[in-house]
Amino acid sequence: MVSGKPLIVNWWFVPYSFRHSMCNEAFEGWPLAKACQAIRKAGYTGVEIAPFTLAEKPADITAAERQEYREIIQSEGLSFVGLHWLMVSPKGLHVSGPDASLRQRSWEHIGDLIDLCADLGANGVMVFGSPKQRSTTGGLTRGEATRNFIDGLTGVAPHAADRQVSVLVEALPANQSDVVRTLEEAVALVREIGSPYIQTMFDVHNAIDEHLPHAALVERWFDYIRHVHVNELDGRYCGAGDYDFKPVLEALRRRNYAGWVSLEAFDFTPGAERLANESLRHLESEIAKLPC
Repeated sequence: MVSGKPLIVNWWFVPYSFRHSMCNEAFEGWPLAKACQAIRKAGYTGVEIAPFTLAEKPADITAAERQEYREIIQSEGLSFVGLHWLMVSPKGLHVSGPDASLRQRSWEHIGDLIDLCADLGANGVMVFGSPKQRSTTGGLTRGEATRNFIDGLTGVAPHAADRQVSVLVEALPANQSDVVRTLEEAVALVREIGSPYIQTMFDVHNAIDEHLPHAALVERWFDYIRHVHVNELDGRYCGAGDYDFKPVLEALRRRNYAGWVSLEAFDFTPGAERLANESLRHLESEIAKLPC
C-alpha cells in the first residue's frame, strides 16, 4: 500500500527488443549448417536465405531437402525469416517485359519461391528487389512495365495468401531500376493490389534517392513496412561507414515494429564472419544510445 492505495506493478510489461537477422549470401559456398552456426554465434536470431545458394531453381529442391534445411535452421537456434535475391537464378527471367510467355514463366518462378518460403518456415517474407528482372525492356514505357509488374503481383497474391507468405515490393534507386523507385510508389502499388500479403519494406542502401529523411520515411509508410534491411549507403556492412542508424532505429522502436532488422551487406571482402560480428556490435551500440 502507498498512501492508502494498492501498489500496482506492471509485471507483464516487456521492454521492446529488436529482432536481428542476417542474409546468408555472404556465406555462399558454405554448408547451410555452418553458415547458420556462424550467424547464431555472432548473436543473430534469424536467417534470411538467398534461394540461389540452395539450388538454381526452387522447383528442383525436393520435399526432403526442404525439410532438412528447415531442421538445420531450427537446430542452430535460428528462425527462418524469408527469401531475398529472388531472381538471380535461373538466368533469363523477366517479370515486366513485353514477352507474355516469358512473364508467365517468370511469375511461375515466383510462385515456386512462395512454396519454398512456406516450406522453410512459417510466415516468411519474400523481398522482391531483382532490378534487372523487373526494369523496362523491349521498348515498353515505364508505365507499361509497371503495369505488368502490378498485374503479375496481383496474380500471385492468392497463392501467397494460401501459403501465408508476404511478398514485399522493394523500392529501388534510379541507378538500379525504373520500376518502383520510391517507397511512395511501392505503397501506391500495394494499395492498388489490396492484398495483405503484398506489402513493402525499407532498405537503407536502396533509399538513397528518397527526398525525406529515412526516419521520416519509415514513420510515413510504417503501416506498409514488413521488413527492414540495414547496411551502409555504399553497401558495406553496418559500421563500416558513417550512416547514422539511430533515427531509423528510434522510429522503429517508437512504433513497436514487429518485424526483423536484417543485415544485407553487398561487399563481402572483409569476410562473412567479420561483417556479421561487426555489424551487429555496431547496431547494438547504436541501440544503446537511443533515448529511453
